[in-house]
Amino acid sequence: MIPKNKIKEIRNYLDKSENPMFFFDDDADGSCSYILFKKYCNRGRGIILKSLPILDLKLFHKVESYSPDVIFVLDIAVLEQEFIDECNVPVIWIDHHPVIKRKGVHYYNPLIWSDKEQTSTTACCYSVTKQDLWMATLGAIADWTLPEYAREFSKKYPELLPKNIRTPPEAIFETKLGFLIKILLFNLKGKTTNAMKSLELFTKINDPYEILNKTTKEGNEVYKNAEKYLNRYNKILESAESHYNPKDRLLLFVYPDRKISFTSELSNELLYKYPNNAIVVGREKGDEIKLSFRSSKFSILDKVKNASKNLHCHFGGHEHACGGAIKSYDFDIFLKNLRSELK
Repeated sequence: MIPKNKIKEIRNYLDKSENPMFFFDDDADGSCSYILFKKYCNRGRGIILKSLPILDLKLFHKVESYSPDVIFVLDIAVLEQEFIDECNVPVIWIDHHPVIKRKGVHYYNPLIWSDKEQTSTTACCYSVTKQDLWMATLGAIADWTLPEYAREFSKKYPELLPKNIRTPPEAIFETKLGFLIKILLFNLKGKTTNAMKSLELFTKINDPYEILNKTTKEGNEVYKNAEKYLNRYNKILESAESHYNPKDRLLLFVYPDRKISFTSELSNELLYKYPNNAIVVGREKGDEIKLSFRSSKFSILDKVKNASKNLHCHFGGHEHACGGAIKSYDFDIFLKNLRSELK
């Protein structure tokens, strides 16, 4: 975890900010990190990165139009040096992806202090705010980690996360907390403006039962937003499972563009149901195939990188969970290479 003195530094930047700006990834970890910070300071503007977890000069106009006094970059794997160089205010980068060397940025990554650290950006942000336990637990577990404070959450909400749950996959796919994770993820679907509206609703929710029991306007609204996608997701999941072959080490499922992407959610759930397989879920979009990879047995990221050499593609992420996109005309070659890597 990030050292206590560094946590204090982050908190000081947050406390002293008058007009903060938050750039964050569009998954549960990035979104929960943003919610924690936004609720803590109750000010600022959030910018969700809906395409790739890369912050570069293409988004610098957002900074120019808002004129923040401090910029927080949350759960973004790549922060380009050119973006940092253009900023004339402090840039606070909190992340847990592989460490990248940059100048002129306040960089807080647990891997700087321990290369074996497996934590979420949400957990890092919770160590700063120390409030909204339920949101901190949701974001950390959604990122396939089980933080120490999950025990405290279990004591407070035993029906949502029973004490006998020992692993993140169990929590995600076998508990009511997992259903809440799905509700959050489905609120991030669709247009960026709609996703941000949903996240602002989450900043006004203080208890998970506001959502599950629809006891507040905000809780009811985010529940309804997610409901629109649940049936669609379940049908695609059923189709994906029909592609399972016990004799094939690779579970491959590619579906046509339906405007809404479920590749990440599908790959996670398929991995839980078929833990001995390497999971590849793709969505056809234009002349590209958006891909999500999962494996619990080995570093799928290494094999993906080896299989994609000299091809028109971009991939990144974690050892056991990564994603990206490849040109459709290179996909068959990539797939052949990946199967060779899996032998």
